Amino acid sequence: MHITKNALVTLDYTVFDVENNLIDSGADPLVYLHGGYGDIFDKIEKALEGKRVGESIHMQLSPKEAFGEYKEELVLVEDRSMFEDDLAVGQNVEMVFSENEDDEIMLGYRVIEILEDRVILDANHPLAGVTIVFDGTVIGVREATSDEIEKRLLGHEESLSAMQN
Repeated sequence: MHITKNALVTLDYTVFDVENNLIDSGADPLVYLHGGYGDIFDKIEKALEGKRVGESIHMQLSPKEAFGEYKEELVLVEDRSMFEDDLAVGQNVEMVFSENEDDEIMLGYRVIEILEDRVILDANHPLAGVTIVFDGTVIGVREATSDEIEKRLLGHEESLSAMQN
């Protein structure tokens, strides 16, 4: 079977940066629903279109095609007193911003540094700004069940709804 819309695809894969540093060993196969559902980067999905079990792809993705460009405006420096004593580097925290009560925005941040009186937070993806090299081999392709497609569509609608609210 060829990879087409609504195929459930299983890949063996690895991800490196351009200096050949391992980013993801692909210890667990990647399973995704093919066909524009946003389960995998667009460039990879397009390259996999029409492939069969045993076929491979090797490609480089720019930050824009992968985890996004690094944005300095997503880095915050906050007063240390705003946080619990057990705060740790690498921990994820949520910050709520609002211009008025009806317009609250919640963003997830990663603690990147804890100073005596300040905490530095970053909402960028850890791989933002990184060019990646993706190697993948198709190890499974089958037609997705109607339940799998419906669950993916419902999950996608819930994600869209959450972003809009």
